[in-house]
Amino acid sequence: MGGGIHRTHIAQLRDKIASGLFPQWVITDPSIFELEMETIFSKTWQFLGHESEINNPGDYVTRWMVNDPVLLVRSQDGEVRAYLNSCTHRGAQLCTADRGNRSTFTCPYHGWTFQSDGALIGVTLGNKVYGEELRREEWGLRPIPRVESYHGMIFGNLSRDAESLTEYLGDMTWYLDLLVGRTPGGVEVIGAPHRWVVDANWKVTYENFAGDPYHVVTTHSSTVEVGISPRAAELPPRIGYHVALERGHAMNLSVFRDTPEHPYQGMPSELWSLFGEKLNDIQLDLLRRSSIFTGGIYPTLSFDSAPHGYEGDFRNFLNFRVWRPLGPDKVEIWSWFMVEKEASDTYKEESYQAYISSFGPSGTLEQDDTENWARVVQASRGWMARDKDLSYNNVYNYLMGFGRIEPDPLFPGPGTAYVGFNDNTSRLIQQVWLDYISSVVEEVNQ
Repeated sequence: MGGGIHRTHIAQLRDKIASGLFPQWVITDPSIFELEMETIFSKTWQFLGHESEINNPGDYVTRWMVNDPVLLVRSQDGEVRAYLNSCTHRGAQLCTADRGNRSTFTCPYHGWTFQSDGALIGVTLGNKVYGEELRREEWGLRPIPRVESYHGMIFGNLSRDAESLTEYLGDMTWYLDLLVGRTPGGVEVIGAPHRWVVDANWKVTYENFAGDPYHVVTTHSSTVEVGISPRAAELPPRIGYHVALERGHAMNLSVFRDTPEHPYQGMPSELWSLFGEKLNDIQLDLLRRSSIFTGGIYPTLSFDSAPHGYEGDFRNFLNFRVWRPLGPDKVEIWSWFMVEKEASDTYKEESYQAYISSFGPSGTLEQDDTENWARVVQASRGWMARDKDLSYNNVYNYLMGFGRIEPDPLFPGPGTAYVGFNDNTSRLIQQVWLDYISSVVEEVNQ
């Protein structure tokens, strides 16, 4: 069963995905993971952080693009820059702190020193060991090939030939406007991002937010029973939309049919007029009637905006998270809390408390999800589950709505929208994944 991935495996995957099925062996297969590193994570835009995390010259945070360490810094000229966090002398990780403020960075190995603009300005013993032949301008920090922002959300790409960030996001920008661009000041990050490691596969975690509200009925039922999530039966009538976008991006919107008693997800009234300054009429109406937003920007950025329990009431929160793959069966979760800059300190604190009680390492919903994700990989490591020939018929069922649920022509936003529980969005995400990994396999096997 070992070995690499061949055209026969790609043909099998293409046939199964087209049939609404997904082979279980894909989840924990090491050769699939290596293909993903080469074909997906070397070419796609990945979230690095938010500009509010590095407000001042010299502010920096350290991040990862899977296995590539990144130093994200605001240089002394005010520009946002990202470098490979690796000294150009012997390659040691340059900065090991999570965040801080520095005008220079000195390598702990041999003491080479770099400015925030990446320039090499200090060499231990200098001309005594190198003479004059070392050209310092040739040994500055190596910049991440592409770094761009949208509404303060900073993304990096390891491919110099990548399309622009806005082209990559496509119609997802319309929905990002609803989440992070709905007031003139935009959002800011409060606190440092939480991070922790769980047994999970990144495809499963991404799909969980981007295409699987179905799990909420069972997985999160306990939070409804104890009163920290609202009961669906006690809410006004809602419409649930799955929205498939290009490049594997996706949205799930739960929208009230009419304006609810507490519009705009219960956000404070002092923000409402600001929404009208930034959003068009269609966006404003969706936000006014919205209950829950979840979704994802392919391949590993997900988000969630929903009400959750707070001292006997409910408060809305906005959470962005990255699923950093550490292997086929392990991810490091990075989780940010964001809120409107114009909001009051009281609301920011209440919203933050609603977030940490639901998501993050201590969150009730988080514990529900991570237990199930761990069970997926635990059940996918054995001989039967990893049978590439599928002699055990080990495929996942993605047949919900297959060939039955058609796109809703009345949905007012961009993308292809489906109403009610269905797997249409998940199947499209799988197709994008297959398109990425199959290109190299078919090229090698020609």
